[in-house]
Amino acid sequence: MSEHRVAVVTGASSGIGAATARALAADGWRVVLVARRADRLAGLAAELAAGGGEAAVEAVDAADGGAVAAMGSRVLASWGAPSLVVNSAGAGVWRFLEETAPEEILGMAGAPYLAAANTCAAFMAAMLAEGRGHFIHIGSPASLMPWPGATAYTASRWALRGLHEALCMDLVGTGLASSLIYFGEVSSEYFEANPGSHEHIPAVGRWIPRSTPERCAEVVRRVVRRPRRVVFHPFTLRLMWWAAKLAPAPTRWLIARTGRRH
Repeated sequence: MSEHRVAVVTGASSGIGAATARALAADGWRVVLVARRADRLAGLAAELAAGGGEAAVEAVDAADGGAVAAMGSRVLASWGAPSLVVNSAGAGVWRFLEETAPEEILGMAGAPYLAAANTCAAFMAAMLAEGRGHFIHIGSPASLMPWPGATAYTASRWALRGLHEALCMDLVGTGLASSLIYFGEVSSEYFEANPGSHEHIPAVGRWIPRSTPERCAEVVRRVVRRPRRVVFHPFTLRLMWWAAKLAPAPTRWLIARTGRRH
């Protein structure tokens, strides 16, 4: 591991983002906590400090490009270029498109896609100048095997996947890397904040074991130590991805038949 151990984590106020910040701090990283909820971030920063860690709080909406650019300037001035950016910010309710208000569509485009793009852009030039760095994006199986009744959510996750794939090409020969981690269902606050969404998971998707945010953070930690282009967790999710690759039409039929119907 490099001596330059500054990590930026978006979506750090809860779920995978908060668990990842704790795991990185335990490994000696100085962590920049990014999310909209300042009170949550302050509490997490105090927790990390009590454990001997060091954290900075940046309460911004990562979907706001101007706010993220200003945040990036503050971080660079205080701590220098990060070696790691973890894009964990995500939001969105699972609905058919005709059930989704325009502002909800915009909000789901904001996180994870715009949040990730803005955060990467804010630090890209400085990281390229250092010649080292790693972007990790927290993705969804919706960008591999879309299911019915989650249209705007799915589109945003496909955009995040596209960002990762584009970065993989842009970063060839730079010393920087991009990783995309696909997680199945996670026992976070998401379903409490988006009532009715859990019922949209196709029955076939329920074969994938649920993970805790802490278990997901351990996966992120492994990818930090050994960067890989694409990672699946749990293993069952990889099996379903191979099924979709080898037998796309039957897989689509099964997901459509076991998912929510109009």
